[in-house]
Amino acid sequence: MTGGIDSTQPNVLFIITDQQRADHVGFAGNDVVRTPHLDSIADRGTVFENAWVANPVCMPNRSSIMTGRMPSAHGVIFNDRSLEWGANTHVRQFREAGYRTALIGKSHLQHGLSRNAVVETGLQAAFDSPYPAGWNTLEHAERYFDGEPEFPDSFYGFDHVELAIDHGSRITGHHMRWALEKGASLEALLVPYTPACPAERRHHSWWQIYRPTYVEELHSSRFVAERAAAFIADAAHASEPWLVWASFPDPHHPMCPPGKWFDRHDPDEMALPRTVDDPLHAAPEHLRRTARLHPSRQPYWVYPCGLGGDHDLARAAIAATYGMIELIDDCVGQILAAVERAGAQDNTIVVFTSDHGDMMGDHGLLLKGCMHYRGTLQVPMVIASPGRRAARTVSLVSSLDLGPTLLDLAGLDGYDGIQGVSLAPVLDDPAVAVRESVLIEDDIPNAARSWGDMPAKTRTLIADGMKYTRHSTGEDQLFCLDDDPDELTELSEDYPTLQASLLEGLADALIEVADSAR
Repeated sequence: MTGGIDSTQPNVLFIITDQQRADHVGFAGNDVVRTPHLDSIADRGTVFENAWVANPVCMPNRSSIMTGRMPSAHGVIFNDRSLEWGANTHVRQFREAGYRTALIGKSHLQHGLSRNAVVETGLQAAFDSPYPAGWNTLEHAERYFDGEPEFPDSFYGFDHVELAIDHGSRITGHHMRWALEKGASLEALLVPYTPACPAERRHHSWWQIYRPTYVEELHSSRFVAERAAAFIADAAHASEPWLVWASFPDPHHPMCPPGKWFDRHDPDEMALPRTVDDPLHAAPEHLRRTARLHPSRQPYWVYPCGLGGDHDLARAAIAATYGMIELIDDCVGQILAAVERAGAQDNTIVVFTSDHGDMMGDHGLLLKGCMHYRGTLQVPMVIASPGRRAARTVSLVSSLDLGPTLLDLAGLDGYDGIQGVSLAPVLDDPAVAVRESVLIEDDIPNAARSWGDMPAKTRTLIADGMKYTRHSTGEDQLFCLDDDPDELTELSEDYPTLQASLLEGLADALIEVADSAR
């Protein structure tokens, strides 16, 4: 259905965080991090305990959530290129059906934040862009220094956009304009991604764990909550159905929760991951090398790294991350309260997920980047749909499936090329399976490989309780997730027949997602 809207059409609140592990929420069984508001969504929704990304990097997976298509299909295979301006998205379908649509917070559908990932090849481009100059610069921070750029009527389907572009205590985009109106100084907002970034307190061995100098009210999470709540109130006043993405830049590093949130947890009380001292004997060489790279020796702030045996650092990173998550949860409570004030709680679909995870000390690794363990690949996912009972499911699902599910729940048509599947049958019966496997892609363009000797391409298949990863270096990893959830026992050498079967399954999955859309 794409025709006229009536008052029974459900609203959509899509809450998404950045770089949050599947086990970093209370409803996943974590009894240290406190997330009562996220838990309240889980209490009335379906918790997907077997949810995986399409790609464990920000831009590719965000574009996959928006389009319902694999990175190799929509084209954003890495953080160095923007989603095509004409790409169809589930948000476009809602907008065309008469919904008011808003994106509040982090977009990263364009590569303004990650222009450092662009490495010139020195060659003529493969094709000319058909779009006018500047189409993919709306997330360039400098465009907001003297005002706000003019946005088109539809930004990938969003008719209202307020961006928080950066991470940590660096504040840019609409977030910066908002903070300036609240009395902040420009100097305090435009801080560098280096050890020179100002801090009230900082961890002694990694500059990216610190308490920022500004007040909590200026932080990105508070910006997202305030502006999302305002949009909901305005749409409700106009009696129009709405869809809003409340997109939190946290808990992505730098790990710098403001004010009291920095001290919510004592690092000395944080439990270390069970795999923190994994020697990685059977792991690919690039992972062993990464694990030895202490964050203090990162070439730049997003470079993949490990602990280098520094347990104190792991505990500090976990404690600060939990503070960031608990601030997000408090802000989610603000947004849910706005839904209730609008009288829309019984007619609003609520989704919670993250774009990817973080190793957070698992296997001695930190952050993300060609690390195909469940720490980066598995994400929290909850869908609370009015009229459906709460449940938990181990049905296998992908980030790809969120857009098709929302279209299905709202009775709206899809479009050519959607590769995700609707999860509505699982919402009705948590025992139902809608997938036999999940494919995960991960690419580092050849030019960008100058950063370090990492595989140019990595592909992972999740199927039948197994996880098989193949790197373009010829190295592979095979784990039984059912028997070995910590991924400590690599099976490919001891079980060559199983490895061959999964390699064949991976080949079939790659054939299946070869794009034929027009």
